[in-house]
Amino acid sequence: MNIWFKKDLSLKDFEGMGKNTMGEHLGICFTEVGPDYLKATMPVDHRTKQPYGLLHGGASVALAETLGSVAAVLTVDPDHFICVGQEINANHIRSARSGYVTGMTKPIHRGASSQVWEIKIYDEHEKLVCISRITVAVLNRKS
Repeated sequence: MNIWFKKDLSLKDFEGMGKNTMGEHLGICFTEVGPDYLKATMPVDHRTKQPYGLLHGGASVALAETLGSVAAVLTVDPDHFICVGQEINANHIRSARSGYVTGMTKPIHRGASSQVWEIKIYDEHEKLVCISRITVAVLNRKS
């Protein structure tokens, strides 16, 4: 079942999205759109590591929030609604030291006033690095 407001959503729709944002600074790149999921990658490099050389937990949360928030926005009519994060949590399962991580988000709940999205982040060996959940408020766009 296609959950996106724009039924023919494709990666071309992401061109220029996130310009001059944290996502751009961290190198987050949307890579796949499915009927009910969204994927993005992020490098494990000098921008996203903590002092021990491991992927910073905050960078994982930034990837998770980017995926969940963008996905939520893409399910509503942008002329009438905006979506803003209310709460996010993350469990860091294993470390990553190099390469890229890939996050995938799917909805758990899509209601009229709130949405809940699960985000799983994997390393290049498809091992789970982090699992996160974000709650997003769906608000009326002010004229």
